[in-house]
Amino acid sequence: MSRIVYVNGEYLPEEDAKISVFDRGFIFADGIYEVSAVLGGKLVDCEAHLARLERSCGEINLPLPWSRAELVAIHEEMIKRNALDEGGVYLQVTRGAADRDFPFPKDAKPTLVLFTQARNYVNAPTVKTGIKVVTFPDLRWERRDIKSVGLLGQVLAKQYAAEQGANDAWLVEDGVVTEGASATAWIVKGKTLISRPLSNKVLPGITRKAVLAFLAETDFTFEERTFTLEEALDAEEAFITSATAFVMPVTTLDGHTIHNGAPGPTTLRLREIYVDFARKGGVLG
Repeated sequence: MSRIVYVNGEYLPEEDAKISVFDRGFIFADGIYEVSAVLGGKLVDCEAHLARLERSCGEINLPLPWSRAELVAIHEEMIKRNALDEGGVYLQVTRGAADRDFPFPKDAKPTLVLFTQARNYVNAPTVKTGIKVVTFPDLRWERRDIKSVGLLGQVLAKQYAAEQGANDAWLVEDGVVTEGASATAWIVKGKTLISRPLSNKVLPGITRKAVLAFLAETDFTFEERTFTLEEALDAEEAFITSATAFVMPVTTLDGHTIHNGAPGPTTLRLREIYVDFARKGGVLG
């Protein structure tokens, strides 16, 4: 049986799902997206993702005519119809279809699309080995805090990583690590976690927010600042966080081994806490 996808109020087999060739998401990347993880058939921290969706849409003056409760209900129906136990639900909203012209159209209705992807998050093989990361110049626009569907910079970075035999890329600008191509970048020194401050330079990660909320359960501290590539190479541990990676150790960076080349205890402890959080439904108090 094919996947069921959601398109503008209809649940359809994926082969029957269609949008207009004039959709501004297709023509201009004029849209916003979110991905919510699913574990044990339950959404993980979906409310936080929808809050970020609302913020991103507000930043580009994109109307969002669905309430948060309505969007949660659509997510849950998608999980049910696709019998999804572990994976993710992708949501994309665009400004809608109109004849090609740069200014916002006056009468277009937003397009809403959702689909599911089955993925192995908890027992991913890379948890035991850590991932290989390479660096790539940050070619993106200046509003990286908006979760835009315009992802060409990230596509080029991840393609470069794949060609190098790596799992992912860290983006670098002026000698400083910005973030992962689709994740927040972290390093560890002693008991201190280091990641850069939120700004228009980075996406405000939902998993980042959850990890920081867990620090009270540990003896770790957090230092919010930028870090250089050289500092990352000299770190005791490195990891990424995202809705689909959870907390994932980085053990190789640009061909250099991080510390002893094995996932570190800080990273693994944070991942353990996050997975437990996700299994319980993933809602921060």
